[in-house]
Amino acid sequence: MSDKLNLTLKVWRQKNASTPGKFVEYPAKGIPTDCSFLEMLDIVNESLVQQNIEPVAFDHDCREGICGMCSLVINGVAHGPERATTTCQLHMRHFKDGDTIYIEPWRAVAFPLIKDLIVDRTALDRIQQSGGFITSRNGSAPDSNCVRIPKQNADCAMDAAACIGCGACVAACPNSSAMLFVAAKVSHLALLPQGQPERTQRALKMVKTMDAEGFGNCTNYYECEAVCPAEIKSSFISMLNREYVFASARDAVSTI
Repeated sequence: MSDKLNLTLKVWRQKNASTPGKFVEYPAKGIPTDCSFLEMLDIVNESLVQQNIEPVAFDHDCREGICGMCSLVINGVAHGPERATTTCQLHMRHFKDGDTIYIEPWRAVAFPLIKDLIVDRTALDRIQQSGGFITSRNGSAPDSNCVRIPKQNADCAMDAAACIGCGACVAACPNSSAMLFVAAKVSHLALLPQGQPERTQRALKMVKTMDAEGFGNCTNYYECEAVCPAEIKSSFISMLNREYVFASARDAVSTI
């Protein structure tokens, strides 16, 4: 297999949210197979700059699969064709010479477009800020061995905490639902002793904020689980539903 690829890119270009956008075709020649997808875009942008063409705007930060910034839909799939992989970890060896690649931004009402491939994902931050925290005393951290947590709970909490908040679940869902994101954030704290003081209010506040931000409802398509780079399981959505029902009932009783 050749270590260089010649590709055709169909890239979504849009100046801002108030102007119409369209796919624009760009050649990507001599792309090394060992470079990442974002590095490929860097190479293409360097070529565009040399031609006095405005480079393609796209989000990125750590490029280590941690920050969740690399939010791209590649050939119709959030983060591209490889499972459990962020866009920055997707390598060009997974494509073939001569391929045509379509590159789009996340598509969701709650993620308004800023420019080209960049969308505003601060709605997820506002959901997190509404309840994704714990009460802790000032001073040094307690010895971890002093807080007894069943291994099953600890493992499950770690699985949920793996969510990097990229928003791929929203982009993949036909309803633009953020349930998998909210479920992960609510569940990992609900499973730990440190998360108990705000447990009921956390579920109520985060779901209320999610709805207010304009995300859709979950109707069990499971597209969210399929594209999640952290492989968050949809079973956490069931846990969120239980947390929300319990919190709602407790809140109703407390107001009587």
